Amino acid sequence: MFEQVLSCVKEYDRIIIHRHQNPDGDALGSQIGLKHILQDSFPQKQILVVGDMTPRYAFMEDSKMDEVEDAAYEGALAIILDTSAKALISDDRYTLAAQTVRIDHHIFCETIAAVEVTDTSYESCCGLIAAFAMECGLTVSPLAAKSLYTGMITDSGRFRYDSTSAQTFRLASFLMEREFDTADIYRNLYADELSFIQLRARFVLKITLTERPVAYIYTTREEAAATGADQFTISRGMVNVMSDIRGVDIWVNFTETEGGVLCEIRSSKYNINPIAKKYGGGGHAKASGATLTDRASAMRLLDDLKQLTEV
Repeated sequence: MFEQVLSCVKEYDRIIIHRHQNPDGDALGSQIGLKHILQDSFPQKQILVVGDMTPRYAFMEDSKMDEVEDAAYEGALAIILDTSAKALISDDRYTLAAQTVRIDHHIFCETIAAVEVTDTSYESCCGLIAAFAMECGLTVSPLAAKSLYTGMITDSGRFRYDSTSAQTFRLASFLMEREFDTADIYRNLYADELSFIQLRARFVLKITLTERPVAYIYTTREEAAATGADQFTISRGMVNVMSDIRGVDIWVNFTETEGGVLCEIRSSKYNINPIAKKYGGGGHAKASGATLTDRASAMRLLDDLKQLTEV
């Protein structure tokens, strides 16, 4: 599966790694992990990482992005990770590269790169990168392994989501053969400041149930600004405060921003991905997202989600 990817990596001396905007643990973990796998396996090559950042994952080692000039893309290979649609890529200069590769585990939406490796059987993009390293016999340092393991944890919900498989544990075992502190990962991911716990309580009080029911939270720009929290925390960070409500199989978090209404959709039962794609987004069968133009669009998407529960 990875023959073309490895061939591209061997051909180019400069490789620039991209991933999606508002990065989560999987996006950053796969990006940092791949960077170090390539650096350690091909020390003569220049490996760079680009994209926006979020304070939530600043604890990850070597998570600082590189400052890359446009000229660096000339004659370079751009690798896009963990991204299902062009509009979601952080830093669109990947189009300036001489060659492009995409490695992703989301449901296919559109062609992004000249070489495409997408496989939804993996719980995370980090799992795909681990498989790439294992199958191609590449060097995986403890730092790379820890980065990839972090992304596997976050995208599998601590190995609870139904995307978790025997393959997941085989790859996790492969990574854990390297020496790194798993307790340190869990401490940083799940030990929250009191202020965050209090913020989560505020969002619990904002939950609304429709008649089907579908649970949702809608946060205006003014309300978001009043929290003092960043967009990632309010949007993706708060969607799962609705995940364990008895009788609720679909939940969605709407957050107004300057760029539109961020929409995070989750389900424990239904394939909500087609609805996300209908509104210009994408993702997984039970975890997808989109950016909408306004509140009216958000309410139309909510109506579409309610229709799913009638099937």
